[in-house]
Amino acid sequence: MNIDIAAVGKLRENFYKEAADEYLKRLSRYAKVRVLEAEEVKKPDEISPALSRKIKEQEADRLRKFYRPGAYRIALCIDGKEMNSVEFSKKLEDIALGGRDSIQFFIGGAIGLGDSLIGEADARISFSRMTFPHQLMRVILLEQIYRAFRIIKGEPYHK
Repeated sequence: MNIDIAAVGKLRENFYKEAADEYLKRLSRYAKVRVLEAEEVKKPDEISPALSRKIKEQEADRLRKFYRPGAYRIALCIDGKEMNSVEFSKKLEDIALGGRDSIQFFIGGAIGLGDSLIGEADARISFSRMTFPHQLMRVILLEQIYRAFRIIKGEPYHK
């Protein structure tokens, strides 16, 4: 299984980098995982709704460059489907059993993911109705993918 995490921006803080690296190391026994980073668009302190939409679409265009033909695309967005870890693992397993060998997750920047990219996704998932920093969301996603593989393989995982 090939998994891409396409995200806007780089991990800046060392604690995020260390956590992400740890989960990437753990995941290496289950799948080939790549983290693809699109450059963040500079934002002024005050952003109008129109400018916010424009910036999110510019960042969506940058993320589209990572599209892998035939991949199952999942947009992470606050209005996506919420699921628990077992349901998430089942979703990944169903995608693989459905004949897809690649899954791509898309994480927007500080102001979110562009509506056009969300509309192009095969699925939309929300990890919570709360808002998380996009850098932390990458770590949370990596941990949940790792947990999903542990569940799929019948290996113990912390509940």
